[in-house]
Amino acid sequence: MTNETRRSFHGLAELVLAGPQHRRSGTIRLRVTPTGFATVAEPDLAVEADALVAGGRRFPLKGQTLADLATEADVEVGAPRDLYADGSGASPGDLVVTDGAAELLGALSTGDAALRRLTADVTPVLWPEHFDVGVSLDEVNYGVSPGDSGIDEPYAYVGPWKPREGAFWNVSFGAAVPVRDLGDTAGVFAFFEEGRARAAE
Repeated sequence: MTNETRRSFHGLAELVLAGPQHRRSGTIRLRVTPTGFATVAEPDLAVEADALVAGGRRFPLKGQTLADLATEADVEVGAPRDLYADGSGASPGDLVVTDGAAELLGALSTGDAALRRLTADVTPVLWPEHFDVGVSLDEVNYGVSPGDSGIDEPYAYVGPWKPREGAFWNVSFGAAVPVRDLGDTAGVFAFFEEGRARAAE
């Protein structure tokens, strides 16, 4: 997976799904699906490794810009307005890059499954601002990111709202471990469980 791929899919989440959904339905929340990610309200849109799905039709991602795909889906391209300062940095005219998309989407799917094992009371959300799937429990954030400027690969994290001390807490916002080091859903879940126990100490 390349940084361009990550930026492309972050851009899809933000400019093609979350922005139009916020303008129509008032929420930026997205959800992870078995094959990618999707809106939670109107318009009904989903992204897979190689296609945008809208109205039961599939539009190939390769060779298309974010604006092209929004036009195909009959939505107005653009991020949610006036809600946050950061984001993907993607522009409507950016070409979508799909190399390694399966790794990116696989990490989000693994994270979503581990979070659902962690709690049945809170539904995991794929947030378009930072492009990570997460939940908050007892003032601690748990989630998986496909990577960012700080950690250049998919990683799981535990982020207490109030800083903790100790060897487990290895980054400024808490604890983070590459998904490849954790292996699978069970490994990510075990990391979350350890984080929950250590945060409670």
